[in-house]
Amino acid sequence: MLTIQFIRENPETTVKGLETRNFKNAAETVQQAIDIDQNRRETQGELDATLAEANQLAKEIGGLMKAGKRDEAEGIKAKTSDLKVKSKGLEEQLRSAEEELKNLLYTIPNLPHESVPKGKSAEDNEEIFSWGEIPALYENAAPHWDLISKYDIIDFELGNKVSGAGFPFYKGKGARIQRALINFFLDEAIAAGYTEIQPPIVINEASGYGTGNLPDKEGQMYHATADDLYLIPTAEVPLTNMFRDVILDEKDLPVKVTAHTPCFRREAGSWGAHVRGLNRLHQFDKVEVVQVRKPEESYAALEEMVEHVKSVLEKLELPYRILRLCGGDMGFTSALTYDFEVYSAAQKMWLEVSSVSNFETYQANRLMLRHKVDGKTQLLHTLNGSALALPRILASILENNQTADGIDVPKVLQRFCGFEKIN
Repeated sequence: MLTIQFIRENPETTVKGLETRNFKNAAETVQQAIDIDQNRRETQGELDATLAEANQLAKEIGGLMKAGKRDEAEGIKAKTSDLKVKSKGLEEQLRSAEEELKNLLYTIPNLPHESVPKGKSAEDNEEIFSWGEIPALYENAAPHWDLISKYDIIDFELGNKVSGAGFPFYKGKGARIQRALINFFLDEAIAAGYTEIQPPIVINEASGYGTGNLPDKEGQMYHATADDLYLIPTAEVPLTNMFRDVILDEKDLPVKVTAHTPCFRREAGSWGAHVRGLNRLHQFDKVEVVQVRKPEESYAALEEMVEHVKSVLEKLELPYRILRLCGGDMGFTSALTYDFEVYSAAQKMWLEVSSVSNFETYQANRLMLRHKVDGKTQLLHTLNGSALALPRILASILENNQTADGIDVPKVLQRFCGFEKIN
């Protein structure tokens, strides 16, 4: 989250940034935070003065007792009792102000990087790069949900029976190509210098708050209420929380970790081709890459992550484009996000398969993730990206590579799955 010090010292910058994100009542919210903080600071000052006075009187009482002036000491004791009552009241006021400020700061999103365009929705995002040619399909080409049924590689009805909509069974070559994609993505990340991690797929509340998923996305996360644990929406959450309340040594930087996990999202349902088949699921697999960097290195690291995702998509021979998200379409915690979309030829539409983001200090401030600079602690920058999410990648592979006699498997995957064609 934003630090109150930054907001207090840069109110106009804060308001301007929030307005770029179309944050409602930006000026009023910023002023409210400043007012609460002022009250908190004044209360802290009054409490400090009260405690200092009580300590001074305690010393005087000790001196009077030693001098045999018991009656005079007893008279001062009454005043110290009043100061104790006053200090308890001030401590309660201080706790209340701190809690009020913290809860308000949790509702304020990150400020966008200066390169983020203004805009209200996905229509206002900027395309900054594209690669590959849109494939020309044969006359009877079908969308991936028909191909899945034709070749019996994924069973949505069985998933609906066992779990519910959005929880498919992958079967035979469908399961094997899933495993091939996971292994390919992990191997590519490891070759790029990331350390593979196998994290838990449930998190506690503190971890959700640490990365900003709570309270922002509370309704979108599956919540195991008996144990107050949440199923992860992305591996970013446990990977980044590895460093919660940690002061990293210089030798530990930069941090580069990757993980494959299932991901769980209670997204609101809707109708239409854009959510059919693999286009939107409640459970899906993803390989995530996460970095922790010094502030002065983080934007170079972001470009490095973008290049990594580009290389993976190009090896899969999937046409793609990169969008710089506008203020109104960015995630709550991000300062700058690039979305990758691949073209799904039978659906004739672009499908988002990756978001690569720099959160600057926003998550690190929640996590208290720091390192030492000249003997002083400094917040680090966190970054993450999908490299990649599997369902829409698989949908595009199936559609773009279909032929009259089956579906050609990308050459780079064949050594992982052990077959060249789905037929």
